[in-house]
Order: sequence, then structure tokens, then C-alpha cells
Amino acid sequence: MTSKVDLTAVIGQRVSIRVRDGESFRDLLGVLQDENSVVKKDGSIASFAIDEIAYFRVVPVFSRSNYEMSDLHLYETASRQLQKIAGETVRIYSCGPTVYRDAHIGNMRTFLLTDLIRRSLALNGIETIAVQNITDVGHMSENLDGSDSGDKVLEEAARESVEPLAIARRYEDRFHNDLSLLNILPAHFYPRASENIGEIISTIQELLKIGSAYVGDDGNLYFDARSCDSYGYISGNKLDSLKPGHRYEYTGDGGKKFHADWALWKLAGKRSEMIWESPWGAGFPGWHIECSAMSLNLLGDSVDIHVGGIDLRFPHHEDERAQTNALAGKEVVRNWIHGEHLLFEGKKMAKSSGNVLLVSDIAARGLDPLALRLALLENRYRSQIDMTWQSITAADATLQRWRRSMAAWGTGSEIKFDEDIHRHFMNDLETAKATLRLRSIEKDESIGAQDKRAIFLFADQVLGLDLDRVVEPSVEIQLSAEALKLLDERAAARAAGNWAESDRIRDLLAADGISVRDGKDGQSWELRN
Repeated sequence: MTSKVDLTAVIGQRVSIRVRDGESFRDLLGVLQDENSVVKKDGSIASFAIDEIAYFRVVPVFSRSNYEMSDLHLYETASRQLQKIAGETVRIYSCGPTVYRDAHIGNMRTFLLTDLIRRSLALNGIETIAVQNITDVGHMSENLDGSDSGDKVLEEAARESVEPLAIARRYEDRFHNDLSLLNILPAHFYPRASENIGEIISTIQELLKIGSAYVGDDGNLYFDARSCDSYGYISGNKLDSLKPGHRYEYTGDGGKKFHADWALWKLAGKRSEMIWESPWGAGFPGWHIECSAMSLNLLGDSVDIHVGGIDLRFPHHEDERAQTNALAGKEVVRNWIHGEHLLFEGKKMAKSSGNVLLVSDIAARGLDPLALRLALLENRYRSQIDMTWQSITAADATLQRWRRSMAAWGTGSEIKFDEDIHRHFMNDLETAKATLRLRSIEKDESIGAQDKRAIFLFADQVLGLDLDRVVEPSVEIQLSAEALKLLDERAAARAAGNWAESDRIRDLLAADGISVRDGKDGQSWELRN
């Protein structure tokens, strides 16, 4: 929460403030006039209350008119080539989480992609409207265990003996907390599937009316895949080559006319929770239809960018596109942008592998969660990467060093445009090259301290690493004899290649607030609050 004193100290400066507005948010960008209002670019005054603030920062100012700003280009999945992203306001729809579990770092990588797009556009003075759905019902998957529901939220609720919506809200809250820890800008709207059932039903009714949907022999409603002549536009998967049994559909869809059709509305059957009345009987929506209904409702029939993980390209985005275009009678999404998979320690993250890594796990090791953000930024968003504890720890060390350097370089808020960094951002978000450029600037003795700080501030508008965060001065700390003994034992364990013992001792030290890092010069430690 931002205090009144914080705001008083920056009156007259350009600020970015996000305020809560019911279930959504309002963005205010302008000069802070007093503790309760900003003067916007058009001269109008926008008011707010301090207790409504969800996000606040001072925006360093530089004049774009002094520089030739290149346009943002992104790799568009359907066309398989770079496309220019233009317009005064860019509308973005992002597939959000299914809130039956914590989002792991692979999920967060995809959500970071939308953040990078928005920050890069903002760097060029382009505003965005961002919508990210919350799937709290209807995410259907193969019933490998033979269960009746197939709904992940219901299954988790049954396992924990908790009300389904309580499960959904718990993990939704954790999702928003993880976004905050990674400095990911919140969307303007977070529509929940469970609160948009009326829109979803109306959408299905319209699909029936235009002949793109039908009532199956089993009473369920289905989309007629063959009614979409351009099916396969995004993924390249053509209907005549698809085989029965692709993911995200129920095994009991016996009422379909064609095996590639998908469910829009399922009758409740034995299911008694999270069901709603409809013209076709009590039931619940399919997964794909929620995105069509909510994107059309909030963004209309023109979406500039649709973002998601590469695993959603087919069938989810292919099915969503078919529905949305049928309803709008036109191509709605201009650019489909997908982020690649992330492995952890050489494997796909899965409960069965025991290698699911959460943002909270990083903080529990005494590392700054933004170290994960930096580790992700050091890779191309559409390249598969193998994240490791070593890479996250190394990123944390770099982050702390950069912040100490920023403090040593002064306290100015001036921004200095760097042509190379800007070009890297605009060329399909080449953040890895941007961070390499910063490393080069850091070591370049021909660049003055104030200029280094100003360039780092310029880059941080997109990198979002809070590089000007105040670093507490280091103090001499004496460890207990027991802690020193544990450090010696851990060093011996690592020298002997006994990694399990090394990790065990590291966790013991972490429990006492001592964070241990490993580098080329051996282990080092730091006392965390």
C-alpha cells in the first residue's frame, strides 16, 4: 500500500497509478497534482483515493521527439513471420490461469510475455487495454481416472473437501500475488468464467442461430468444426487429417456429429456443483467458449494481439478462433503470439517428476523473485529453455550487483535513450541481447556513472527489474559457531560431490535466515530479513 507521505514526496512528477475499480482496474498516467489527483496528457484531471491504489511508480521522463523510435515487431504464429504492432491503443487478450492449483514458473513465463509486450509498446508511447481471463469452471480434460466431472476445479475441491469456488478464489489470489512479485503489470480486466455464464449462454445461442453449433444426440451442445472453412489457420492442423481423441475434450462426447467438434455446453448429468440453468438444461460451459464470449464482450470484434503458451495453439486457440470469427463474421484477432515451453532441471515440470517450481519456492530460498524474471529475460520468449536453480541464483547475484551499482552511480531519475537496447526490444523482444548490452555498459569505463544509471533506467522500463530499488548498506555480521560449522560442512559436502547433503545443509541455514550462494570462487552467504 502506498502511503500519503510517499505521494506527497513526488507531487509534480509524472506517475503511473493503477487503482481498483470494482472487479477491474483503472490506469492513471500523468503528473501528480496532489495526494488524490493526476493531470492526464489531455489536460483532464482524474481523481482517486489512496486506499484504492494497487500499483504506483514514478515514471522517469524522456522526450521521444528527440529520437527515431522504431516500431515493435513480433513473431506471429499463423503467418510465421514478424508483424508490426501499430495503433494508438493496442487491444490485448491473454489466456489466464485455471485456478485449481498454483501457477508454476512455466505458466508465469507466458504471463510475463504479455507484460513485455505492454511495456515495449508503452516505451513508444502506445497505450494498451489488457484482458486476461480466469478459468474457474469448464476446463475439460480427458477423464483418465474415469471420474464424472472432468473439471479440474471440482476435482481439486473434492480432494481438499473444500467448496469449489473457495478453491478457485484461493489460487486466484495466489496468482495475483505471484504477478506482483514478478512485477508483471496487472490486466485492466480479469473476467471469471463463473461470473460470465449469461454471456456464454448468449454466445452459444448465437452460434446455434447462425448454424455453427448444434444440439447433439446426447443433449450436449457442440460447435460444428466443419462450418469453419479456415480451420487450421493458426496451427496448420487440417480437419481432414485430425484423428479422434485430441486433448481437452471429454471421453463421453457420443453425441458429436464429427470427431473434431467440441463441446460448448455440457448437461450436468451426475454433477451437482458449479452448474447453471440454460435453455438446454442445467449444465456448465466448455472451456474454449469462455474466451470467445469474454473477449468479444470486453474488447469487441477487433483484437490486436492474442497471447498464450505454445501448448494452447491447438486445439484451444484454433477452436476459439473458429467460434469468435463465426460470431463476428470476420477475422477478429490480428496477431497470435505464443511463448515457448520451459523445462526445469532438464525435465518438463510435473507433479509425478517432483520438479514443479513456484515463485514462492524462489522466495523461500532467500532469492529475490525478480531473479526469476531476469533469468527468463536472458532467453528469447519463443525459445524453449531449461531453467535451473543455478541460473536463478546467478541471476539473483547479477540483480543485486546491478542495484548496488545503480546506487553507486547516483540518485538521478534522468533517462538516456539507448539505440541498441531500444532496437533489441522492438525486434521481437530480444531481451537477452538487451541484458547483454547492459553488461557491456556496466564494464565500459568510457561511460560516465550518471550516463550508466540513465541508460539502465531506460532499459528497466521494459525489463521491470526495479533496478533503482534502494539497497540496504551492508553491515558486518558475526555468525554463530554452529552456523559457521554448517557452512564448513556444506563446503566439504560439495567438494565430495554429495549434493543431497549440500542441499540439506543449505535448507538448514535458510531456516535460520542465512542464504547461501555458489559461485566460481566457492560458496558465499548472506543474512536475509
